[in-house]
Amino acid sequence: MVGMSSMVASKVVVLMGGLSAEREVSLSSGRECAAALTEAGYEVVTVDAGSDLCARLTELKPDVVFNALHGRWGEDGCVQGLLEWMRIPYTHSGILASALAMDKEKSKAAFRAAGLPVVASVLAAKADVCSRHVLPPPYVVKPNNEGSSVGVYIVHEAANTPPQLSDDMPDIVMVETYAPGREMTTTVLGDRALTVTDIIVDGWYDYAAKYSVGGSRHEVPANIPAEIFDACQDLALRAHIALGCRGLSRTDFRWDDSRGLDGLIILETNTQPGMTPTSLAPEQAAAMGISFPDLCRWIVEDASCNR
Repeated sequence: MVGMSSMVASKVVVLMGGLSAEREVSLSSGRECAAALTEAGYEVVTVDAGSDLCARLTELKPDVVFNALHGRWGEDGCVQGLLEWMRIPYTHSGILASALAMDKEKSKAAFRAAGLPVVASVLAAKADVCSRHVLPPPYVVKPNNEGSSVGVYIVHEAANTPPQLSDDMPDIVMVETYAPGREMTTTVLGDRALTVTDIIVDGWYDYAAKYSVGGSRHEVPANIPAEIFDACQDLALRAHIALGCRGLSRTDFRWDDSRGLDGLIILETNTQPGMTPTSLAPEQAAAMGISFPDLCRWIVEDASCNR
């Protein structure tokens, strides 16, 4: 166990759904967490976070808010600020760490300042990206502040023309050098990196691969050299600390195994990792002997204000 203390039964509101592009995933995460917390002995109420959120929380008077929101408004410091204002203890990271991690370019700046390995990237106007190669191919175009591989475009080395981005892409996007290799991830729980997962998928690890049963295969623990395994754990913990994260976070990597340790780079840190049946953080916790109800209990017991 990860420092499980004796539980005092309390009322937990699980925030889920919300307004972001990741609404459906958040609803799934919220349902899973609510069921696990009920099994763990808590009084649980689920709330689909909308414009009446403040009134709903005032009415419900929870002891703790379990934040199962993903994407903008729930993961970027907005709801954290509301909960701080209302003085309701909540889970996961606070305002600043949430905002930093959600803004990919600003989180990369924090990683660079901490000496952590990331690829070159720029912010560019959508119109520029559609009219010319902003970086030499191969490169990746993505929103600067969405998660779950929403709106990711890969421009291959042989591409003669720039990508034509969809209308729902934001006016300013991130363009980053493409990092070849294997996709891996490490969960941090409190002050401990759990393990490393090698995510094996045919093609790009996109939204469907993440959230469809059978969309990807997870090798836990990853069958990789000890040097790379240890580096993933060390870098994930350092990324967690560099952003000021609290509670649970998950840092994603790419590893070009032809380059050894030099081929390992951080893609991003997720302060609200998915909590669905196919999600990586619960799977890593289970590999370390922490059941899903115990994981959710730990997250609730870690809740506070002033995060």
